[in-house]
Amino acid sequence: MEAVRSPEQSWHVRFVLRTSGLAVLDGQSGANVRFNNRSRPCLRSGGKRGQEGQALGRSRGGFTTKIHLKTDFDGLPIAFDLTGGEKGDAPHFPLLLDLGPDIKARAAVADKGYASKANRKAARSRGIIPVIPHKSNEKEKPAFFAKAIYKGRARIEQAVGKLKRFKRVALRCEKTKRNFSALVSIAAAFILIKSVHTA
Repeated sequence: MEAVRSPEQSWHVRFVLRTSGLAVLDGQSGANVRFNNRSRPCLRSGGKRGQEGQALGRSRGGFTTKIHLKTDFDGLPIAFDLTGGEKGDAPHFPLLLDLGPDIKARAAVADKGYASKANRKAARSRGIIPVIPHKSNEKEKPAFFAKAIYKGRARIEQAVGKLKRFKRVALRCEKTKRNFSALVSIAAAFILIKSVHTA
């Protein structure tokens, strides 16, 4: 709460929000109300500015944010993580395995963006079968691939589509990562609530 005094005649009020919450009155009259002619820092100086920590990055699609979404086999959102658009998918796979409620998954279905030996090893070490297609240039590809299970990945794409029906999610209207994360959480909650009422 700011304590504001009425300005006296020929006094210039300069509202500078400080931790004390008091309005500062500069007593020098005339055109130049500064006590000296040096430039002053802006009010928001001291905090880091720019895109660092905002989950924004430039990719081929432009200046975007990636939503790494984890769902159940019915396509209902369980957890997610946000990164800049320039970040790769594969490094986030172990993190996604550990995100969300303590549910013992039997299989992890992901697209080729998550394909790597390290990710398959990370899934197997947790007792999860990795259902990730091998890249065309990958060596020592196994002959068998669980295509029937992999077809369920379409439900993940559908879940992402449902999230993007929320305009503020699709357009990334929030500047900060924290605010955008909260918005995605609300959208995911609406999807879950709707699934309960239609089931």
